[in-house]
Amino acid sequence: MDPKQPEEDEVMDQFMDKFRTQKYKGAFDEDSWEQEFEKIPMFMKKAPDEINPEKTPELACLQSILFDSDRSPEEQAKSYKEEGNEYFKEKNYKKAIIAYTEGIKRNCKDAELNAVLYTNRAAAQFYLGNYRSSLNDAVTARKQKPDHLKAVIRGALCCMEIKNYAEAVKWCDEGLKISPAEKKLLETRTKADKLHRAAERDARKLKQAEKKKQAEKDSLLRAIKDRGIKILEQSNKKEDDDEEEEETSGPLQNGSENVTGAQVFIDENGRLHWPVLFFYPEHSQTDFISAFHEESRFIDHLNEMFSQDLPPWDEERKYLVHDLEVFFEDETSQSFYQVNPESTLLQVLQHSRFCVKAGTPSFLIFVKQSPFCKKYFSDKKLHRIH
Repeated sequence: MDPKQPEEDEVMDQFMDKFRTQKYKGAFDEDSWEQEFEKIPMFMKKAPDEINPEKTPELACLQSILFDSDRSPEEQAKSYKEEGNEYFKEKNYKKAIIAYTEGIKRNCKDAELNAVLYTNRAAAQFYLGNYRSSLNDAVTARKQKPDHLKAVIRGALCCMEIKNYAEAVKWCDEGLKISPAEKKLLETRTKADKLHRAAERDARKLKQAEKKKQAEKDSLLRAIKDRGIKILEQSNKKEDDDEEEEETSGPLQNGSENVTGAQVFIDENGRLHWPVLFFYPEHSQTDFISAFHEESRFIDHLNEMFSQDLPPWDEERKYLVHDLEVFFEDETSQSFYQVNPESTLLQVLQHSRFCVKAGTPSFLIFVKQSPFCKKYFSDKKLHRIH
C-alpha cells in the first residue's frame, strides 16, 4: 500500500467537507437561471445592441477574436457578413446594414464575397423601404460580379418599387440571360411589362388631354382679345410692399378662375360665358352667376332673381326689378359707371373703362333714389353709359 494514499484521502475529505459547509458563489440562481444562462456568449439567442467590455467581457473577448485586425481582410469581411446575416434573420435590418458595411470597409480582394456583402446590404435596405439605396447596392454588387443573380433580382424588385418599370424589364432580361428559368424574374418581368405599357398609355392620354386643354385655352384667350376685353392682372413687381395692378388687353395669365372654381369658357358656338358677381352694398350681400352668357341682358338676370320671390334680407321689400340700378367701378379713376339694364354683358365688358378682375366681372346693385344709394354716391364720381 502506498504510504501517501492516506494523506491524499484525508486532503480530499477536507476539500469535500468544505463544499458541504460553504455554498458555491458562482452558481446560478434557481429562479433566474435561464436569464443568467443566456448571458453566456455560447448560449445567447440574441446579441445585445451594444457590447460593453465591463458588463459582458466574454462577449467583448469573442468579438475581438472574430474581428482582430491581425486577421486577413477576407476573414474579417466574412465574419462581418455572418454577423450581418444573423441580424438579418432577426429582422434587425439596421444592425445588419452596419455589419455588412463594416465588411465592405475591409476592402478585401474577394469579388464574390464583396458582391454578397453589397447584395445582402441591398436586401436589408429594401426591407427598410430604402429602395434607392438598395438599387445602388445592387448595381455595385454587379460591378463586383456581373452574373450575381441575387443582385439582379434585387435590382429588378427595386425598380418595381420606384415605379421605373422600363428599367425593371431591363434588369429582368439581363437576369434571364444568366438563368432563363428563374421564376422570380419571369414573374417580375411579366408584371413590369404590363405596368410599363399601362404607364405609357396613361402618359399618352395625359399628353393628349394637356394638348387639348392648351388648345382650348388658346382659343379662349383669342376670343377675349378679339373682343377687346381688358383684364386687370396683378404685376409681379412690388413697390413699398404694395402689389401693383395693371390693365392689359392681352391673355389671361393668372386670373381666369375665381375662388369658387368657376371660370370663363367658350361654348361650341364661340360665345363666352362668364362667372359674374352682383354686390348689394346696402345689405352686404352677394349673388353669384356661374355662367352669364355674353349676349344675355342684365335685365334678364334681374327679372329671374327678383320678379318672383324677393330675397329674405330685403325686409322692406324694395328690391323690385324696375327700381334697381346697376353700376361698375373703375378702380383706376375711382369712378362709377351706371349700366343700362337693357345692355348685354358683352357690351359692358367692351366699355373702355371696364376691366375684368380675378377672372370675374362684378357689378353693384342699388335701389334707385334710395337714401343709401344717394349717400353712397354723394362723394363719388358717377357716369352714365349711353
